[in-house]
Amino acid sequence: NVVAVMDFESTKPIASFAVPNNEPGAEEMVTRIYEYLTPKSGLDRLVIALESTSFYGVHIANYLSTCPRLMPFHTEVYCLNPKSIANYKKSYIGLSKNDYIDAFVIADFARVGRITTKPWRGCQYLALQRLTRHRLHLVKALSREKTYMLSNIFLKFSEFNLLDDDEQPFSDEFGATASAVLTEFLSTEEIVDMPIEKLVEFICEKSRNRFPNPQKTAQLLQAAARNSYRLDKCLCEPLTVAIASSFTMISTYYAEIKKVNKAIENTIKGLNPNAFQSLMSIPGIGPVMAAGIMAEIGDITVFKSQESLAKYAGLVWRENQSGQFRADDTSMSKAGNSYLRYYLLEATSHIRLHCQEYSEFYYKKYAEVKTHQHKRALALTARKAIKLIFGLLAKNQLYSENRVGQS
Repeated sequence: NVVAVMDFESTKPIASFAVPNNEPGAEEMVTRIYEYLTPKSGLDRLVIALESTSFYGVHIANYLSTCPRLMPFHTEVYCLNPKSIANYKKSYIGLSKNDYIDAFVIADFARVGRITTKPWRGCQYLALQRLTRHRLHLVKALSREKTYMLSNIFLKFSEFNLLDDDEQPFSDEFGATASAVLTEFLSTEEIVDMPIEKLVEFICEKSRNRFPNPQKTAQLLQAAARNSYRLDKCLCEPLTVAIASSFTMISTYYAEIKKVNKAIENTIKGLNPNAFQSLMSIPGIGPVMAAGIMAEIGDITVFKSQESLAKYAGLVWRENQSGQFRADDTSMSKAGNSYLRYYLLEATSHIRLHCQEYSEFYYKKYAEVKTHQHKRALALTARKAIKLIFGLLAKNQLYSENRVGQS
């Protein structure tokens, strides 16, 4: 950790030094900072600012905010958005780049009162946050594995995932029956050559008789196999092994996500129950989505308004206007907390299925454009949902359909 020490009157550091990012290094940092905070100095307030660097800044921020030696000086520790620091640094023309200069820029950013966020809130929500963020990591890995597997499926069975819904033999192309078809038959020729009665028996066995019309499913499967490209025999076994491995990975990811979901529900118990109940009262939001939102927001009093919450989540749009010109297509900021944005978007996708007002708003925005319809409509609906979420959390209220329009 590289430190620049400044007082509120100076324009240059009165000291700069580096310490290891461990507990002895943190102790040394406190000792050296304390040298400038003697009673004779007349200083009674200490502001410590550092760039948010994922988990690397957690220990030092927590140490400094709870250090007994610094508490008499009304110490406030802030984790700042690196983008804010980078933009502030642009005001210094021709400034070089090294750790000591970066530390000076951060200190000067704090000195001139540019900090608008709230101080470090400690580890109250950290345990929950590690679980909800890990869940997102697993969800992304699951999605990536599915996308990768589809490329192998196309090579082996080209028609399998390209058919229209009425021609698709399976509603879930990652289900148990689809897995059996793709891993137990080496090639599409085996499906085509199998008697229809045997294929019906196979489908009934693998699906545990869950298909309402296994005869039709078998016919659709054979038709898809018949229309697929024929594969060179040397590719049949390697592709089958790769697809089987992907199915195992997908099954493992689902099992792990289920375990993490349970851990999230256990961790959130007793952690700000009022906020949890407010979020859970919104139709469509379950414990996991509520936990994901709470873990990233923390205490709602940190945010002055629903606009500041939306900005923190990156669900804001940059204006593009000059003179009489105003652009119709504006890009979303995405400069905020990506984890909060993910959970807000996921929660909104459920809310619109349960709340008529949000469903109508979604389809209204969906119909306004011809490109990126779903993503745009969902993002705009999430921006609307932020007003509701902020209002309920700020007032400690439960959802009421009569108050939705006033949120």
